[in-house]
Amino acid sequence: MSLNRCEQMLYDYVKGHPDERQYWQDKVRTIVAESTDSRRAVARLDAEFWRYYEERSAVVPAFSATQRAPGSGRISMMNLAELVVRLWTEPKPRRAEAPETDPLA
Repeated sequence: MSLNRCEQMLYDYVKGHPDERQYWQDKVRTIVAESTDSRRAVARLDAEFWRYYEERSAVVPAFSATQRAPGSGRISMMNLAELVVRLWTEPKPRRAEAPETDPLA
């Protein structure tokens, strides 16, 4: 999976800070557990990561250097969200298909 520059920077930052990593691992697991659909969990994480990126931009020089110009729009964090869901959560078991029954038996 390929991350954009901002996603990679955020991922590296979280990996390099144990308290931040633990916070995000717990948050990702909670959001995935609460969600009925993995796409909704990823979309929610995408928004959460963007808010976090903006907040960190005010205090972390590396983030503020890549902050986009005002009014230029939001950067997608979807790939990062999908990556951490895969890395930090257990895959949900697939529903077992009903066994085929022989109508003549």
